[in-house]
Order: sequence, then C-alpha cells, then structure tokens
Amino acid sequence: MNTTSFDHLGLSAPLLRALAGEGYTVPTPIQAQAVPHVLAGRDLFGCAQTGTGKTAAFALPLIERMLANPHKPGPRRCRTLVLAPTRELAGQIHQSFLAYGRHAGIKAAVIYGGVGQQSQANAMMHGVDVLVATPGRLLDLVGQRLVDIRSVEFFVLDEADRMLDMGFIHDMRKIVAMLPTERQTLFFSATLPAEVRQLANSMLRDPLEVKTTPQATPAETVSQSVYFVPKGEKRAMLVKILREQREGRVIVFTRTKHGADKLHRDLDKAGIPAAAIHGNKSQNQRERALAAFKSPRPPVLIATDIAARGIDVDHVSHVVNFELPHEPETYVHRIGRTGRAGQTGEAVSFCDHEERPRLKAIEKLLRRTIPHSGTLPDMPEAEVESQPRQERGRSRRGGRTGGGRPARGRTRSDRPREERQPQAAAPQPQGAAPTATLVRKIVRKHRRAL
Repeated sequence: MNTTSFDHLGLSAPLLRALAGEGYTVPTPIQAQAVPHVLAGRDLFGCAQTGTGKTAAFALPLIERMLANPHKPGPRRCRTLVLAPTRELAGQIHQSFLAYGRHAGIKAAVIYGGVGQQSQANAMMHGVDVLVATPGRLLDLVGQRLVDIRSVEFFVLDEADRMLDMGFIHDMRKIVAMLPTERQTLFFSATLPAEVRQLANSMLRDPLEVKTTPQATPAETVSQSVYFVPKGEKRAMLVKILREQREGRVIVFTRTKHGADKLHRDLDKAGIPAAAIHGNKSQNQRERALAAFKSPRPPVLIATDIAARGIDVDHVSHVVNFELPHEPETYVHRIGRTGRAGQTGEAVSFCDHEERPRLKAIEKLLRRTIPHSGTLPDMPEAEVESQPRQERGRSRRGGRTGGGRPARGRTRSDRPREERQPQAAAPQPQGAAPTATLVRKIVRKHRRAL
C-alpha cells in the first residue's frame, strides 16, 4: 500500500481536510503502519515515544470508524475512551481529537483531577463521542454515576509504562473490568518492561504489534556530557553549573517526586530561583510553574519524567539529568527537550557508582560513548590536586589551608572505601582529575550555600 501521503490511508474527506488545515501531508512511520489496521478493527500494541505522531495514529482511524457507523451515545456515556497518565497529556489528546474531528462533528470531553468536577460532569451529561481521562478522576465520576463506561466501543490506553510508574495499575484494572468485552483496544507504551507486556496480554485480543525505531541518536544540535559524582554531593555540582549558566531555560530531571521537592528546597537555599512540577502538584501549581518557565526570566524547572511529558517549551538551552533514568529510552526523551527547531542545546548528566549500569545501557542505545567530563570550568586540575587531602579537610572545618598538626598516617583499613577500590573499578577519562577530588573542591566552595 502506498502510504506516502494521508490520501492513501483510507481516510475520508472531513479528516483529510482537517489534516490539510493542520499542515500535515505525509504520515509518520507509526501512522502509516497503524492507521490501516485500526480501520480494519484490529487490536493494536504500539511501542512508540512521544513525538512520533502516536496520537494521530489512533485518533484518525477511530474518528473514521465512528463516522462509518454514526450513532449518538447515551447520557453520560462515550463511544471512545482514552486513558492518559497525566493531566497535561490528557489535555493534549483532547485538543488533537477536536482538531482532527472539526469537520466531522465529533464531540469530545476531557476529565482529570486537580480542578473542580462540576464542569466535567456537565460536559458528560448528554454523552460524547470521545472521552479522554486520567484514571483517578474517571473512577471518581463513575462511582458517582456521573460517567458511564459500560458501552465503550473503542478503548485506548496511552503511555502504559507511565501509568505503571505512577501506581495506576489497580485503577486501570478496575476500569478495564467495567468495559464491554466486545471492544477494540489500542495499547501504547514508550518502553516495554515485563509488567507492560503482562498488562497488554491481559487486555488485548490477537493484537497487531507496531514498533517505531527508537531515536537512538539524539539531534546533532545537542551536546552531551556526563560527570561521575557521588550521590550525596550531586547538589553541590548542580549549584556550580547553574550559577555559571545565567541565561536560557534549564530543566533538571529527577526520578521521584520527593527528590524533585527536596532539590527545589536546596536550590532555594542556594539562592537559585526554581520551580518543581510533578504528579503531586495541583493543576494550578503546575500551570503556574509552566507559565513561569515560559517567562522572559524563567526559573530552573525541576521535573519528573511523568510530568515532563506535558512540557512543550521552546528555547530550552540546558537539560540536566540529576539522576539517570531506569529506561535508556527515557534519556533520549529527556535530552530531546533541548536542541529543538535547529537550535543548539546542552545535556549534562550526573552518574554515581550505582548508576553506572544505567549509563552503559544508555550508551548502548545511543551506539556511542557519552563524553566524560572530569573537571568544571574555572577549576584547574593542578589547583585541586596540589592540596593534601588532610589539609583540605581542615580547611572545610576551620578555614586553615596550611600549618598545624601533621596529618596522622593511615593504614589501608583507615582509608575511605573509594580509595580502597581497585583502579579498574572506577575508570576515569584520560587527563581528567579524580572525581572525588573534583567534588570536594566544589563542596568546599558552596558548602554555606547549601
């Protein structure tokens, strides 16, 4: 089948007209693969990241299927149900359905937590063709009998891996148990851990599997580097980098919501304006944080991977991976927030000893080694290494850098663990200063700020 244009995908005139209005002429790989099979009624298991055209891959054929069999849903009911993990993503999907269905008479609604429910309940009163929802608010409204999902014909589960990360597994199973057995199910995930596979197997019937090739090589406009930093001293390193980066927008990624909040507090203490965005923030808090990040003088934005799916901001100059992600594909997604639209960007990663396997997995996906940075600007290696370890310790405690009692000799068992490790266990790039020495220099300079 010729899929070099949307004209050859079997879509009707109202959809083609909407696509032309959006400026879309050539389908992406996942759209070319998925649309014909969804139109044929097949269940689908799609592995695709955000930015691949995934939403159109399911929205276009589902609108087409509803147009081919038109009927009005009953009160509080919907024909198509789309589950999304975050409010931001749910809002984006809702807007996509409205855009693609603008000439088809498609009625769509979106419901999510963090805001009042009355307007959402009113939108569902007479029924809609498409309902986009987050799991928690959907179950709340179903429990109050303000939404009825017993007649759903088409069910889409988007970003299943993020659903699992956010602890929505039980909510998802409750929702699926309420749906009709006879339905078409489309299942999407950016990564494929075992838990996602198990969930897909429990929901899909003879599915067609569609995979898009991961973006193994990030944009050439993104400069990448990694610092080997002990876990407890990453914050000092971050403060150093942020103080030297005075212009542009900076996103700092953490793995957990608790870690994002703690880092937010630490940066505030260091006098660096910051805002945090994650799943525990209210909708108003998230909107305020994003609005500030888009302002002429943006704060540093600290984000978890889940919340970052809703960030669509241009001119991000730097991305800092404060913690490396568990899934290597997530690294590519993170650094793709910078270096967009032909602009240059910089991605800096911190890696402690426990994160070395994650770094290796990322480099395997990229098919390249990320340059290892052993020093920071304005921190000569000679200056760091010339000062004896014992004198550096006294300098931090009492301000002395020379004189005083000679350092007591230490046996092998007295030395810190990192000094007792064989050299091969912690390789350093050629010509770089030892990481522990580098970080002690930073900590000494910024201890009071933290």
